[in-house]
Amino acid sequence: MSAARWRGRLRGWWWKLPVLFVVGSVLQVLVLRFVDPVGSPFMLARWLDAAVAGNPGFQIQYEFRSLRRISPNLALAVVASEDQNFATHHGFDFAAIEKAQAHNEKMIARAEKRGTPVRRLRGASTISQQTAKNLFLWQGSGPTRWLRKGLEVWYTALIEALWPKRRILELYVNIAEFGDGVYGAQAAARGFFGKDAAGLTPAEAARLAAVLPSPKRYSAAHPGAFVQGRAQAIQRQMGGMGGVVYLRTLD
Repeated sequence: MSAARWRGRLRGWWWKLPVLFVVGSVLQVLVLRFVDPVGSPFMLARWLDAAVAGNPGFQIQYEFRSLRRISPNLALAVVASEDQNFATHHGFDFAAIEKAQAHNEKMIARAEKRGTPVRRLRGASTISQQTAKNLFLWQGSGPTRWLRKGLEVWYTALIEALWPKRRILELYVNIAEFGDGVYGAQAAARGFFGKDAAGLTPAEAARLAAVLPSPKRYSAAHPGAFVQGRAQAIQRQMGGMGGVVYLRTLD
């Protein structure tokens, strides 16, 4: 086949690729509304990192549990910690984004004035956005980071449109990383507290939620001052939200 004919065939496929992506991603999200995932790209990337680093025996700790088999304390703790408007927004919390931008601009200005590194910038990703990223995408850096951000918006919109809130929360607490290579409520409960995820107390759930900003840096099993203080604040927020009865608003 001539080169000109090949180029003609390729040109004929360009318009089909976006359509195939849209159809494929919608089917992907629909399937995962009913089928529990066996893993995620983040888990695969972590395992590959360990293998490349010369640790092929590294094991990912992950065991899916339905939300009804996970303590409601943990579901409440992650909402209190990560996304208190989870029940009412449609995937994006624009008020939180504005607050985060204002806070970060202030912190950057202070750091520049003092000539010190910028510390404790605030994010505004919702649980829906984090679920989309953790389940379908990758961390990304440089140009690929912006590609991932764009896809994150698309997948967030899809899961909000096609999944109930409880399913989004169920997937999040199962694929979130609570420690290096420790993914999900069941693995975290077993690894850090020696119990089933159904038995997590409010204090234990708050400690797990407290490490979510940086699970490789902070430890739920051996919490430092930052994690302890953050966990106490999360428990207060859990109470302020009305306790586990808050979860009924997700029905």
